[in-house]
Amino acid sequence: MKEVIKKLTKKNFKKTLGFRKHLHMYPELSFQEKETSKYISEVLKSAGIKHSKGWAKHGIVAEIGSDKGASIALRADIDALPIQEANKVRYKSKHDGIMHACGHDVHTSSLLGAALILKSIESELKGKVYCIFQPGEEKLPGGASILIKEGLLNKIKPASIIGQHVHPPLEVGKLGFKSGTYMASADEIYLTIKGKGGHAALPHNCIDPIYIGSEIIIALQSIVARSSNPIDTSVLSIGSFQSVGGTTNVIPDEVRLEGTFRAMNEKWRKKAHKLIKRTAQNIAKAHGAQCDVIIKVGYPCLINNDDITSRTRQHAIDYLGKRQVVELPIRMTAEDFSYYSQLVPACFYRLGTGNTSKGITSPVHTPTFDIDEEALLVGSGFMAYNAIMSLK
Repeated sequence: MKEVIKKLTKKNFKKTLGFRKHLHMYPELSFQEKETSKYISEVLKSAGIKHSKGWAKHGIVAEIGSDKGASIALRADIDALPIQEANKVRYKSKHDGIMHACGHDVHTSSLLGAALILKSIESELKGKVYCIFQPGEEKLPGGASILIKEGLLNKIKPASIIGQHVHPPLEVGKLGFKSGTYMASADEIYLTIKGKGGHAALPHNCIDPIYIGSEIIIALQSIVARSSNPIDTSVLSIGSFQSVGGTTNVIPDEVRLEGTFRAMNEKWRKKAHKLIKRTAQNIAKAHGAQCDVIIKVGYPCLINNDDITSRTRQHAIDYLGKRQVVELPIRMTAEDFSYYSQLVPACFYRLGTGNTSKGITSPVHTPTFDIDEEALLVGSGFMAYNAIMSLK
């Protein structure tokens, strides 16, 4: 079966590459993927693959195989980022200020390629493969959470769910895996500190929200440094500190802080939210100011099921060879695939897309991100191979 899959992957490579270039040229932002969804549907329809549309507006769920046996779900995200592409390539984004800078075009084209392979050997499947083309991964509340609320997992009832993500630091031809808790939860923090402004030369007549905000930032770091168990990895970063009306000689009435809190432990995550709010408000109160705290709860921790990840890793070794499969460290970045992983045995792995000899090294979320297109051979072929082997 391995050789059959590899042969079909090479046969379909030109199509898969065409999918990727088209999607890269016409990116759409989260929950705005109307034309992307239409394109995916047309590809599936032309291949005779049954699918339903309209999940979270633009999501698509395709199915291949038989109801007799187990089922597995394969997921790809379809949205792009608000980034102006700087690459000088023929397939450069035609939409100003929008780019597939996180590789979702690669994920989608890989899954389309895998779907074509699986459809051509449908009679060999010992069960059913669901292909989930999901919108809105890059924006809260996350397309995955909406699909789940709409009843997707109750409808398809997969025994496991698999996702892959591009990884520029990993050389093309390789796959990376990590069992257990792999990626962090991600929450957004918004603080508004209201004091009393005035002349900067007369601070004793003011309640300086800039000074208070600075004290709060330092104090918040102690939550991670002194209130959490050192073995429970977490990070709290403030990325924006803006005054409302302040200047060189004016202390403003108000400042606004924005940041993120990441954690690898859900229990600690909830406790930290309370500590963040209490710390910020108490410091402001001690100075006679007020601090409004909003914490937007984002994606939970992503957990790779030990058994499913072990099985998928072994399939990767069988398909690519042991030297092409690596162990990954935990990541403090977040993914809405985590919602699936909280409910269904899951494996989220990394697809090597970099090539140092060709100078393809730019990280995701940058204007120069790109891939070695040979990664699509592994991306589409392994998804198909893993699916068919997992159903045996």
